[in-house]
Amino acid sequence: MLEDLLQIDRQVFVYLNNLGSPGWDGLWMFITNKWSSIPLYILLLILVYRSFGLKKTLLLLVSIALLITVSDQLSNFFKIGVGRLRPCYDPDLLELIRLVKASCGGKYGYFSAHASNSFAIAVFFAHLFRKSYKILVWILVIWALVVAYSRIYVGVHFPLDILSGALAGTFMGWLFYRLFMLTLRRISL
Repeated sequence: MLEDLLQIDRQVFVYLNNLGSPGWDGLWMFITNKWSSIPLYILLLILVYRSFGLKKTLLLLVSIALLITVSDQLSNFFKIGVGRLRPCYDPDLLELIRLVKASCGGKYGYFSAHASNSFAIAVFFAHLFRKSYKILVWILVIWALVVAYSRIYVGVHFPLDILSGALAGTFMGWLFYRLFMLTLRRISL
């Protein structure tokens, strides 16, 4: 049963990865680069500051730093614990895939930290701004989906790595949002 699921995951990966073309590689490399999201982060910071003021913004920055740390380290824990090879290290797939990145990254890929972190941020801020900036919620979800898919496009994660990372990030984003709001109520900044 598990081996059947993993085989389907490999097949879906090969299909999706091979949809790419050299003309689009630069765009997807830009999207998968962690620094490409800085304009979005700056926008979110400005919106938080305008909505909550300096003290709450500082508390939010601490919350986001903890969120990303937990999300990222949980991903590393699973990568080492599960030990599933990235597609670019899978000897059965080497001739079938497009590795767009110059390097593959670490040996193991389950689950994707990019997917987990982007969904954690998206869900946290989607909850935070769901009433005041409704269009931002959709922008954040689309951004997280695009960042997550970029990992398949460049050849470094299977779809199940992405799905698991997205689910973990969604939970972490919700949890840290709840903790942030609880903290705000308790310390009344």
